[in-house]
Amino acid sequence: MRTFRKANAADAEAITTLYRELTTQSPVDVLPERISDVSNNPNTYLTVCEDNDGEILATALLTLCDDVMFKQQPFALLENVVVNKDYQREGIGKSLMEHIEEFCLQHNCSKIMLLSNSDNRAAHDFYTAMGYDPDAKLGFIKYRRNFGS
Repeated sequence: MRTFRKANAADAEAITTLYRELTTQSPVDVLPERISDVSNNPNTYLTVCEDNDGEILATALLTLCDDVMFKQQPFALLENVVVNKDYQREGIGKSLMEHIEEFCLQHNCSKIMLLSNSDNRAAHDFYTAMGYDPDAKLGFIKYRRNFGS
């Protein structure tokens, strides 16, 4: 059986391992105290999926953003979605996304937005299969190293 729960400081090493599967371009350093800070923020939800043995198989970070467009509905930003490569194609990603959608419904979100690496076709296909529209918007990113330029 697999369960979803809010991450805690003790999960830092496992989340670091998952994030290193997600990116090789930046050094990953997940601090236990930062997870604690995030877990105390009512607008941020760092979730993990663990198996019966307590092994963390997946994670995602969801941030609720206050908005003024639709009365009091926030919108959600989803980042750092990753399933351990050894457990992909077992339905964990689908269950994770359903868990996130349920969380967003409970918080009355107007939409969920996410970005995906432009080269990750498998992720694009997955998100499209989950009902995300790749043509609805165009995302832009400016990394810190380019601030001020």
